Amino acid sequence: MTATTLAADPAHSAAPAASGPTRPSDGHPADTRTAAADTAPRRPSLSPSRAADFKSCPLLYRFRTIDRLPEKRSRAAVRGTLVHAVLEKLYDLPPAQRTVAAARELIGPAWAELRQEEGVAELFAGSPEPAGSPAPAAAGAGELESWLASAGTLLETYFRLEDPTRIQPAGREELVEVTLPDGLRLRGYVDRLDVAPTGALRVVDYKTGGVPREAFEAAALFQMKFYALVLWRTRGVVAAQLKLLYLKDGDALTYAPDEAELLRFERTLQAIWSAIERAVSTGDFRPSPGRLCSWCDHQAFCPSFGGTPPPFPAEAAAAAGWRTTLAVVS
Repeated sequence: MTATTLAADPAHSAAPAASGPTRPSDGHPADTRTAAADTAPRRPSLSPSRAADFKSCPLLYRFRTIDRLPEKRSRAAVRGTLVHAVLEKLYDLPPAQRTVAAARELIGPAWAELRQEEGVAELFAGSPEPAGSPAPAAAGAGELESWLASAGTLLETYFRLEDPTRIQPAGREELVEVTLPDGLRLRGYVDRLDVAPTGALRVVDYKTGGVPREAFEAAALFQMKFYALVLWRTRGVVAAQLKLLYLKDGDALTYAPDEAELLRFERTLQAIWSAIERAVSTGDFRPSPGRLCSWCDHQAFCPSFGGTPPPFPAEAAAAAGWRTTLAVVS
């Protein structure tokens, strides 16, 4: 196990590196809560993933947040959701029972629940279910059983990074949100929040992918600074540590923000939000093609790939609370 402490770099840490569509290894339940499939009207707000979408590709932001276009689930992303669910449930157990074996036993029930979600079971259509599942396993491990085993491997790695018997989280999969004085509403889900007896905060995020190259560390930090800012604005305490656990590599990255840095970061988010509001007002969301476009589900609607975006849904945008100068059909 190694742990790396990230150094502040004002030139890069204030905004996310281009991240494009969600990477296949970045499955995270927080992303599904703000995904395109969520069609419930809500007051406009900014989350870490949607801010990264806009920085990467404004048109992608529109497709996911305004149009709410459907997106396919991937095995890697769903595995990330599964691992997060197990780690959340692990801390329901008494400390002494938080073992590797217990975590493995939680995979089955978590998968049984997750596979009921739309588009998940179809990922393994034709694959035999493991023993103990509603459908008995056929001869051989099968793709699904191998996939579930890979989730178990990631969970084993977690135990090499932390000793859960010595941790008592103050929050798990916790919604944190705040409305800034200028009206910008920030919201996101923290994987785990630890509070020391002294009141010091530690924000922990589980990553089922590998440690990012140095050029992409700023993107990982963007999400964590977002949480730190919201917690500071709601609790009046600057997080003592932001910790990212990379379960694929068995590595940990840590960072300690300060108040001045969070103030600068707040101004960055306000600038991003202003740009989003201008784009919504005019319906002008430009594509920004990059190396991650190959993972995007919306190429058929993207001008960069010869597609045509659907008409801007001004009525839906207005109903969701956005201000737009475009005509709204009553």
